[in-house]
Amino acid sequence: MQESQGKATPAYMKNADYHKLDRAQLTPMMQHYIEVKEQHPNVLLLYRVGDFFECFFQDAVTVAQELELVLTSKEGGKEIGRVPMTGVPHHALERYTALLVEKGYAIAVCDQVEDAAQAAAEKRMVERQITKLLTPGTLTEEGMLHARRNNFLAAVVIAGQHWGLAYTDISTGEFYTTQSQNLETLSLELQRLHPSEILIPTNAPDIGSMLRPGETSDSIPEFLPDSFCYTLRSQTQFSAGEARNQLLTYFRVSSLEGMGCTNLPLGIRAAGGLLFYIEETQKNHQVPLQTLKTYTLSDYLILDQQTRRNLEIVQTVRDGTYHGSLLWALDRTCTAMGGRALRRWLLQPLLDIKGIVARQDTISELIRQTNLRDDLRQLLRQIYDLERLSGRAGAGTANARDLRGLADSLLRLKDLAALVKEGNSPFLRALQSVPPDLEELGEKILNSLVESPPQHLGEGGLIRPGVDEQLDQMQQTLEEDKQWLADLETSERERTGIAKLKVGYNKTFGYFISIPRSKADLAPENYTRKQTLTNEERYITSELKERETRILTAKDDLNRLEYEIFAALRAEVGEKAQQIRDISRAVAAIDVLAGLAELAVYYDYCRPEMIEGRCLKIKEGRHPVVEQTLPTGFFVPNSTAMGFEEKSNNPDLIILTGPNASGKSCYLRQVGLIQLMAQIGSFVPAKEAKLGISDRVFTRVGAVDDLATGQSTFMVEMNETANILNHATPNSLILLDEIGRGTATFDGLSIAWAVAEYLATQVQGRTIFATHYHELNELASILPNVANYQVTVKEMENEIIFLHQVQPGGADRSYGIEAGRLAGLPPTVISRAQQVMGQIEKHSKIALGLRKGLTQQTEKTDQLDIFET
Repeated sequence: MQESQGKATPAYMKNADYHKLDRAQLTPMMQHYIEVKEQHPNVLLLYRVGDFFECFFQDAVTVAQELELVLTSKEGGKEIGRVPMTGVPHHALERYTALLVEKGYAIAVCDQVEDAAQAAAEKRMVERQITKLLTPGTLTEEGMLHARRNNFLAAVVIAGQHWGLAYTDISTGEFYTTQSQNLETLSLELQRLHPSEILIPTNAPDIGSMLRPGETSDSIPEFLPDSFCYTLRSQTQFSAGEARNQLLTYFRVSSLEGMGCTNLPLGIRAAGGLLFYIEETQKNHQVPLQTLKTYTLSDYLILDQQTRRNLEIVQTVRDGTYHGSLLWALDRTCTAMGGRALRRWLLQPLLDIKGIVARQDTISELIRQTNLRDDLRQLLRQIYDLERLSGRAGAGTANARDLRGLADSLLRLKDLAALVKEGNSPFLRALQSVPPDLEELGEKILNSLVESPPQHLGEGGLIRPGVDEQLDQMQQTLEEDKQWLADLETSERERTGIAKLKVGYNKTFGYFISIPRSKADLAPENYTRKQTLTNEERYITSELKERETRILTAKDDLNRLEYEIFAALRAEVGEKAQQIRDISRAVAAIDVLAGLAELAVYYDYCRPEMIEGRCLKIKEGRHPVVEQTLPTGFFVPNSTAMGFEEKSNNPDLIILTGPNASGKSCYLRQVGLIQLMAQIGSFVPAKEAKLGISDRVFTRVGAVDDLATGQSTFMVEMNETANILNHATPNSLILLDEIGRGTATFDGLSIAWAVAEYLATQVQGRTIFATHYHELNELASILPNVANYQVTVKEMENEIIFLHQVQPGGADRSYGIEAGRLAGLPPTVISRAQQVMGQIEKHSKIALGLRKGLTQQTEKTDQLDIFET
């Protein structure tokens, strides 16, 4: 916190560290605060004091800075003086902790676990305990989670070049592990998952500390991205024996063979260590996770970080927003579960044609049956987030409103099953049989809980009459006592003749009878004076006191019994959490497919034919995002044909030339997005499409730098290009835009030529190479699997019109000066640029003629070396 100019910093702000203080000089509360803090030294401690959660010492300074709160102080004890303090209201705890967790902090909540009034009556400090440990990867509260995005917690174990990874979303129960021997793929997988927190086993002395994004430590391998939040954990919990025993204990099994991970020793260590962490952070709550599942990276299309960024799959390049991304363009889901599933599908496209076709079949059926699709989507809108609601119930944190929402959704599953009973496609058949015990559970919940239960469980008023006989008897007795109180005022007025007699209540004295002082002499003998005020006398009677005690005790007993009944009901839901989540995943899948069907109908998408081989044939393809941002009919479709196909001579590499701003980058991206959409099972924006499976999609689009690591724009470009050349295969789809433009003209041209030649002759992957180096058109006359295409323009006097049409043939001009004029460069600059270009072209022609003359005099030994002189 910055000091105010001209003012001395208060002593308490300078002494923000509790480690150097004499504990004996602290107040009892401050001593307890430090004891708790020492048990959780690497988290921010929020300590309940009255109606606030307070932080002290260095935690107070940190919280005040991060949340922009006022830093105050509190008396710490004799000779200590005042210590830093800041706090937040108890009712706003979730909002403030969410902000801190979002910034990468871990939070320990130390709450009061007994009635403060009882502690005050016994003249002792209120008992407090840690009730929550909040870290970025262990959140379950609805207000702290993004409804349509998973919140993954990951754990990584590395041994040489081998690594094991486990990850879970404790709010939805997903739990997976994998193992590989390529450290580069670990970074790719973490970037795909984008976990909120990653656990790293270490023997470093700072075990338990959390590194916020951007912070570094010797315990974190250099090849792991520093953009994540890392938590250092003890190696012991990640040892083979400890981790295996933890998995066996948690899932109550005697062997891991049923989980398919016995041959993944590092994966087992990561999963077991992750479970230890969940157990530690969730305190007394047992988080229900699905049975551990294994997967292999080679089962899915691989997208590196650059490709996800360049194709703007889940967020835009310009400002990192959801609006304008592919996910935004495709998401027509009606549930939060469906939204999360679509995001996962986009980041993990399939390689299995059978799986793709199963999704396509469902979309086709929903397109044909319009009424079914409309009714299905209408019903889905009424289904709450079953995955997360059942998870909160299993963890013991769901409230009554959560259970009612879950029950409403469970009862709608029967309607959903009836709606799709005639469906033939795989995903529709999966919903036709809903377990009857889930319907019974939903009815039980609705019959047990009142229609509009209170937010807080301790307030009572949760359970309907007729659910529990003891509760009904207690409620009846309480109502009789309340009615007696309600009638007391009238009966006492009649008995005493005092018209202004009243029955009142306050927290200090309880129930009392009030009589004006002028009528005090009329008070009956059984009245005992309790308090004298200026205008009235207050009395109690033995019967009133007895009723008061019974009412207050009965209310507490009622609330306690209601909570016990509710807790038992919640536990019953928790026992069926896995069953509920199984059906919820089927609901999420059909939600995604129904949304994709709706999209296909509205925008006239076609069903792509998925085949084995390298064919990529798109007729009148369109960019799915750009199309939606333009007025209807404004987007110009273009076709693409690449990769070998019988009875055709499609090129492996397309050299794409044309003016700036004419649509080359859009064309590249639309081909990549169509391939990606096809491999998640979606229909695609085209008139026809025939596509082979791509194992990877690579992109090199745009100019960016990485100044934090000292890399220029050109060096970033070269790194990304090297990654493509070293990892692409004949089944890859490669989209390159302006290779070599970040250096001198002839250097850049040479690099671009060599890269294109290598891709065509060595890699032979399906490639579109957009460039302004028109010299690359020569490759088509040299290599049989290279073809030239151009984005056409219409030239007029002092003006060009971009037609945005891709046609065979190579362009010989880039019209860069015209693009500058359209961008608003001053006319004098445009005029001067035209003069300079004329001079450059003149000298270039002289140089070209000289080069050709020299070439004719030289025996040509390598036809690929066009620069031989």
